[in-house]
Amino acid sequence: MRSPSLFLSVTLIVTASGMGAQEPTSYAPLPSIPLPPALERVLRDYERGWRAGDEAGLAALFTPDGFVPTHAGWVRGTAAITDTYGNASGDLQLRALAYATADTVGYIIGAYAYGGTPGAPDRGKFVLALRRAPDGPWLIAADLDSANRPSQ
Repeated sequence: MRSPSLFLSVTLIVTASGMGAQEPTSYAPLPSIPLPPALERVLRDYERGWRAGDEAGLAALFTPDGFVPTHAGWVRGTAAITDTYGNASGDLQLRALAYATADTVGYIIGAYAYGGTPGAPDRGKFVLALRRAPDGPWLIAADLDSANRPSQ
């Protein structure tokens, strides 16, 4: 015979542990931050290239051995990045949430949206890994982005 108190205790423990593992249904957008001019240029040049459908211009923002994700995995190098961005276009808006640089490496963490209205809802997030030659411009070594998924 099962003890009702044991069954109730186990049920409460399982239910409580499951409740703690649930993700919140939504998060408030994190605020944008200003970037130093050299990093701001990376985001604005990326937006310009995307809006113009300029795949060669976009690829030029990357290191020669840069990485870009695709649905099938990573592509690497200028030719592959140019090919990957062959269909890039639209009113892309990038905003920074955090950044850091040290010597010749850095990163920008941000969010992206589409549409001409400033403050449009974020459609996704990105991390740009950056590299530069001493005293050279910042280039993108890797672009990792992901679309936001609606809450379930």
